[in-house]
Amino acid sequence: MIPSMPGESYRGPLPSLTPQEVQLQMALERDVKILAQEIGERNYLNPANLKASADFLETEFLGCGYQVQRQAYQVNDQTFENLAVEIKGSDHPDEIIVIGGHYDSVGGCPGANDNGSGAAAVLELARLFAPKKPARTLRFVEFVNEEPPFAMTENMGSLVYARYCKQSQDNIVGMLSLETMGYYSEELGSQRFPFPLGNFYPSTGNYIAFVTHLKSAALVRQIVGSFRRHTQFPSEGAAVPGLVTGISYSDHWSFWEQGYPAVMVTDTAMFRYPYYHAWNDTPEQVNYEYLARVVAGLERVVEELVS
Repeated sequence: MIPSMPGESYRGPLPSLTPQEVQLQMALERDVKILAQEIGERNYLNPANLKASADFLETEFLGCGYQVQRQAYQVNDQTFENLAVEIKGSDHPDEIIVIGGHYDSVGGCPGANDNGSGAAAVLELARLFAPKKPARTLRFVEFVNEEPPFAMTENMGSLVYARYCKQSQDNIVGMLSLETMGYYSEELGSQRFPFPLGNFYPSTGNYIAFVTHLKSAALVRQIVGSFRRHTQFPSEGAAVPGLVTGISYSDHWSFWEQGYPAVMVTDTAMFRYPYYHAWNDTPEQVNYEYLARVVAGLERVVEELVS
């Protein structure tokens, strides 16, 4: 039985973007184009591009006033780096919320939506929270090596990071993995599902999905409830067995492995996106207006999580 989600998905015309959301849309488009167009394919096969991506993200974090921790590790004499920044909580500094996404792309793919959209969303949320003083500690992390051949191996960047957190006895009370978030369609049948989820969710791919396994059901219900209270944009939530195809396919899996509650925020990637892991996963495929609406909604969700 799939646990029910609080509230209802938004239906009807979308409201006009606020001036702040217009600025957010422009910033997201700029970030995605830098990663996927100016830099391009970024992975172990293109180490110079991978380094350029990390340098760009670090520069942007520094420009927001953060101190950047570059977590470097070696694989076959090649250096890879996660980038993390933190705002220490004012009232509950030992309780940590992590917002993360991977900045690498799969081989042969410029990775605009997968995962330029998620990496840009992490960056822009960090920018929005830079002047704030959350009660809980808030971390923003850009992970390396989410894609094959590192996915779900000890060399996956987010697993390296999550293991470090566990060894440090960090009390991570929630993690959001921002993964492939920018493609939406109003066509009936544009949304597919792994069995048996097609019996429970809409077949028009115009919504953002919040996905996790059963152990993190309380967290996904909290997130979906918050998003629906504050954001006029279609949304669906799911807490299902981790063996369902695709449920574990991103950086939240690494946190599950360390016993931390974690949720993936996604447009469902391979189950909707026609250009998944393809050469034409390019910046023009991303709906920046919708992505901005989602990121603005996530700002409000994170605001509640860290309050």
